[in-house]
Amino acid sequence: MKRRGLFYLQAGLTILTALFMIVPVVLSMLAGVTENYFIGLRSGLTLKWVAQVWEMYADTFWLSLIVALSCLLVTLLLGVPAAWGLLKSPARWAGRIEECLMLPVALPGLATALGIILLYGQFSGLRDSWLFILIGHVLFTLPFMIRPVLAVMRGVQMSRLEEAAASLGASFWHRFFTVVVPNCRNGILAGAFMVITLSVGEFNITWMLHTPLTKTLPVGLADAYASMRLEVGSAYTLIFIMMILPLLLMLNACNHWLNRQPARTQPEEKA
Repeated sequence: MKRRGLFYLQAGLTILTALFMIVPVVLSMLAGVTENYFIGLRSGLTLKWVAQVWEMYADTFWLSLIVALSCLLVTLLLGVPAAWGLLKSPARWAGRIEECLMLPVALPGLATALGIILLYGQFSGLRDSWLFILIGHVLFTLPFMIRPVLAVMRGVQMSRLEEAAASLGASFWHRFFTVVVPNCRNGILAGAFMVITLSVGEFNITWMLHTPLTKTLPVGLADAYASMRLEVGSAYTLIFIMMILPLLLMLNACNHWLNRQPARTQPEEKA
């Protein structure tokens, strides 16, 4: 009886927490399909606000998607080897480097963006390109790729697996692609979730780095809420959700598929 009461208490707290997080988002999206939010659902439902947002801000949708996927690719190419390097570094130095990597996360995004402008803003071609925003997103999200990958590497004792592969004659790149990457795939997927969601929703750094021709979804969303009707801003939120959900579902499907595949925990003996 006592355990059942504890179960109901935990379930109730979980439901309340979920509602606390989800209800504001649902109400925001609902306003985007309401004829007049201040009258409520009695005014009727409509998609005209969504159509208006798409007509005005469709380019921000595609730019955010390009930046997010490019950010994921760059953080993969940099983060996995960096985590491997940290794993093989002396513990004292590895800890200092991890602390430095977290600085862009600890600092206000505006300060990080200002540093990027001072360092790279002199290149006019780069300043006017979406690649300028990509630099800021990579700087901000890279720690969220490195940390989970490094945690998985430490958990599976990657150093021992690599040493075993090296003793069997595996080359550097052979060890990396056949031992390191397959055994830290869960960390890579966890990092990918974080990188995609943070890149798509990042506002502070993007607001400082964007130009009128390189607006992303969060910047356009802020403009819509500041200068237009509430229904238009809420319709923008609905489009934002419609963009991020397929990406997350795709990553989740990849995670389930990879978890069903047998992990390679033993290095293959070289013939």
